[in-house]
Amino acid sequence: MFLLPLALAQFICSFAGSNMNVMINDISKDLDTTVKGVQTAITLFLLIMAILMIPASKLTDRWGRKRCFVAGLILYGIGAVLSAVAPGLGVLILGNSVFEGVGTALLIPPVYILTTMAFTDVASRAKAFGAIMGAGGIGAAAGPLLGGVITTAISWRAAFVFQALVVLTIIILSRRAVVDPVPPDPDRPFDTGGAILSGVGLFCLVFGIMQLGTHNDLSAILGLVGTIFLISFLFYIRRRERAGKEPLLSIGLFKNRTSDVDGAVGRLIRRLGLPPDRSRLQRDRDRGHLHRGDRGRTDYVHGGRALRQAA
Repeated sequence: MFLLPLALAQFICSFAGSNMNVMINDISKDLDTTVKGVQTAITLFLLIMAILMIPASKLTDRWGRKRCFVAGLILYGIGAVLSAVAPGLGVLILGNSVFEGVGTALLIPPVYILTTMAFTDVASRAKAFGAIMGAGGIGAAAGPLLGGVITTAISWRAAFVFQALVVLTIIILSRRAVVDPVPPDPDRPFDTGGAILSGVGLFCLVFGIMQLGTHNDLSAILGLVGTIFLISFLFYIRRRERAGKEPLLSIGLFKNRTSDVDGAVGRLIRRLGLPPDRSRLQRDRDRGHLHRGDRGRTDYVHGGRALRQAA
């Protein structure tokens, strides 16, 4: 029961990340805006999540892991409701980009931190992570498929209502199932300098990746600036650790195979910076094919395989 709300949280975040891709034309027509405007909302969501993910993971020590998890779910749920009733692009950006972006950044780190703390031996931890990542893979594949069905049969607004209902279910399940084994430490120091360096670096890197194929010169400049900031961030936290101060992220985590931070960072960059081809997904949905691309099949297969291995 402990894993169910955590796996569902990863599922709905992955679902939401791919769900918007098949609703772009419907949203733009309904809100009397442009396709570019809706794509801007998606981009802002990804950027906000990228900037806040590492600082939010550190805040779990100060505020408590379960508290951050539930707070993220509440913000995400508010964002989904705002998006569902949005009368225009501005409210959609507020709901989907800001509230859901901040909510995702707050709720995702506790999913993996709580799982790591709850399962102490390698075998059980591997199964737990397999279940969570499997749910994420299925969510990523189900987003275009289920989102397309809901949008075609009812409305794109119903897809956001679905997200809000799943989030409400997770909050209810979490009340008893999710337990934080360590009390929060409000006096825990927060590395503001590291947060700025990592935030600017991830913003430039992710936004640069998104410009590939359309503005290659800008992409190269942003990629270079982002890389410089992230390298500076690594040197900064290394120097801070050697001075006996607590950094935003410990260098030792990159050397710890159990934590798999380097793999997690790679998955985050791929997740944020390389979204599926939105125009292809929309065309497939309009033709009635929904989503039958290689990526969707791959996510679904890997997700199902991970769930079977964890069972």
